Amino acid sequence: MDAAIRQALASDLTIDITTTGRRSGQPRRLEIWFHEFEGRWYITGSPGTRDWLANMLANPQFTFHLKESLQADLAARAIPVRDEAERRRVLGGIFAGKDTPEKRESRVAGSPLVEVVFE
Repeated sequence: MDAAIRQALASDLTIDITTTGRRSGQPRRLEIWFHEFEGRWYITGSPGTRDWLANMLANPQFTFHLKESLQADLAARAIPVRDEAERRRVLGGIFAGKDTPEKRESRVAGSPLVEVVFE
């Protein structure tokens, strides 16, 4: 990974992702935020069911589109974070100082969370 991409990953917040539709097999592109925590990258969202997560569970390969400080399309793989202790650690780190204890518990219980591994 080159220095410009590393810099964009360190400074940007909003990306697009393109997943493969779990039923249609068609590309599905949407805008979303990503987060860096302890040198790893994650995608999460508010608690609830998300089509992008269902698509990633069916086909973990996706495209991570940088679009703020740099435009680049990065091949990536989604690894679902299912272990409760790990979810608590990662979500607690991502949202440190921003959540109430109740909100944190809600996130741990029901928010989508995947680690992004660049290929």
